Amino acid sequence: MKVGLTYDLRDEYLAEGYGDEETAEFDRPETIEAIDAALRRFGFETDRIGHAKDLVKRLARGDRWDWVFNIAEGMYGIGREALVPALLEAYQIPCTFSDSMVLALTLHKGMTKHVIKHLGIPTPDFAIIEIEHDLANVNLAFPLFAKPVAEGTGKGITAASKLANRDELQVVCRRLLAEYRQPVLVERFLPGREYTVGLFGTGREARAFGAMEVVLNAEAENDVYSYHNKEHYEGLVEYRLVEGEAGEKAKAVALAAWRGLGCRDAGRIDVREDEHGVPNFIEVNPLAGIRPIHSDLCIICNLLGISYNQMIETIVRSALRRFDLPFPSAVA
Repeated sequence: MKVGLTYDLRDEYLAEGYGDEETAEFDRPETIEAIDAALRRFGFETDRIGHAKDLVKRLARGDRWDWVFNIAEGMYGIGREALVPALLEAYQIPCTFSDSMVLALTLHKGMTKHVIKHLGIPTPDFAIIEIEHDLANVNLAFPLFAKPVAEGTGKGITAASKLANRDELQVVCRRLLAEYRQPVLVERFLPGREYTVGLFGTGREARAFGAMEVVLNAEAENDVYSYHNKEHYEGLVEYRLVEGEAGEKAKAVALAAWRGLGCRDAGRIDVREDEHGVPNFIEVNPLAGIRPIHSDLCIICNLLGISYNQMIETIVRSALRRFDLPFPSAVA
């Protein structure tokens, strides 16, 4: 069975002159090597395709695959994560993880929260700032929290993202609008514990397999799981498995959101407790990083004793059930 790999390699973009933060979501060679090695170990024939433009060239010349292991994030536009799945859908080539509709929706944090609220899942009250004029209409109680509406890996999030008053709201949102050239999500800041929940599977077969608390130490940027704290997590962040009632409540919220949004195969959902200890949906990552050891999903797996190959196998088995394709008999 021939499997294509689609991805954005960070080194390629850095060589073209893009900056560290611009390429923060993209993958390193060791991630591609690890995925490729796992797939070959399972008995698949692998073909490294690369990013969306590489995929377009390969499709145009007639190349085809039984299915594609897709982790391509894309560079431009709010629909950038949906581009590779949409191209593959046009050629009826199945791929891992969520489809183009889900990836287009969930990259926009504000639109996602509209759906989450409609589903009755707790999430902080929010406003979407499209232009500076919208700031005058924000009617939410401080403190608030501001972040770009369509970024990941903590991009655009700093200690200044927690807003104490209207002056800070104006300054921070204007900066984010100018710097990231996209809307800004402003939501009520929740004071409770912060978790990220790992999920496997699709629909009724989906399960929240682990909840991990993100604990910032004294040297970290306060109150925020920021780009800086994520990039330098070894000295700034402690990760702890959350069990008992708190863990079960966080996983229940995450699983309801995962199923309600239609996410597939594997990913993460961030949850934070409000002042009453009620876990609230913060955001979803249906195309979660899977860099060995370093990515949050991998950290959750490591804390639970799930090896990298076991994680990839679980993802692939979930996808193959959807494709109605067999897992290689050698490891079935």
